[in-house]
Amino acid sequence: MPQDPTERRVVVTGPPRQARRTSGYYRPRTEIDEQTTLGHTYVRSLMRTQLRAGLAVFAVLALLVGPLPLLFAVTPESRRLAWAVLGFGLYAPLVLLARWYVRRAERNERDFVRLVEDR
Repeated sequence: MPQDPTERRVVVTGPPRQARRTSGYYRPRTEIDEQTTLGHTYVRSLMRTQLRAGLAVFAVLALLVGPLPLLFAVTPESRRLAWAVLGFGLYAPLVLLARWYVRRAERNERDFVRLVEDR
């Protein structure tokens, strides 16, 4: 008795499937996307490190600029000193401080991306 051609068996082959992890492990990126408590903790840690860098820059800036009115009050006759300090003396430290802050913020973000992407 010949077989019906519509009932012929077909063998399907392909690459082996990888088993999903059932250990409850999620990548940090999915934790952040799903806005879970752990994802919120990751984002808060980034925000804390950025805030810490900002506060450090603010403290150095306050120590750098804060005493200047006292210095100018002590020496009122030296107007040229005041203009020299304000006009030229502050620019280099401010630029260096700003450059340090930007590099620190970028490093914090790079570290966060490495953490999230499991690298």
